[in-house]
Amino acid sequence: MKFGFMLFCLIVGGAALLPLATLGQSRDFLTDDEIEMIRDAQQIDQRIDVLTHAIDRRFVVLKINAGEVSKKESEKWGALPAGTRLQLLNDVKRILQKAIEDIDNLAERPTSMVADEPEKGKKPKSYAELFPKAVRILASATERYKPALKAELDKTKDNLEKGVILASLDMCEEITAAATKLKT
Repeated sequence: MKFGFMLFCLIVGGAALLPLATLGQSRDFLTDDEIEMIRDAQQIDQRIDVLTHAIDRRFVVLKINAGEVSKKESEKWGALPAGTRLQLLNDVKRILQKAIEDIDNLAERPTSMVADEPEKGKKPKSYAELFPKAVRILASATERYKPALKAELDKTKDNLEKGVILASLDMCEEITAAATKLKT
């Protein structure tokens, strides 16, 4: 009798906890097509281009004017990302963070850079050429993002959105500061 009661309690208790397991699962901040494009972009400058374009796509969905996204891109990039306003703003923050991490990882280990096949008659591009280029690409994009994010910060009443936007703005400032330290 005790065993049957304990088994019943375990089953009921386990069933009650199942919905909590789904709360811990987070939504991907990149679409499947974007993930594939990032995998294909082995050089840091190309990868940063892909990541900034992914951010631009979220701004398009949010109807925030911060970048240019072509209507013809859907074949290559797939459908525009979907989500709530907060989710898309959080995607922007997480993609910025990924771009920073990718640049930081390469800065810490320059020898880990993937050697690209050079064009016929040309030498492969080096870390010294590609790293500053990637930082400048990201800094240029964040200069476009800052005014748009500041405008959205002023508009929103939601504290969660404000927190995400402020975190994104902080990262934009961090990127700008890093770019100014680069040798010209």
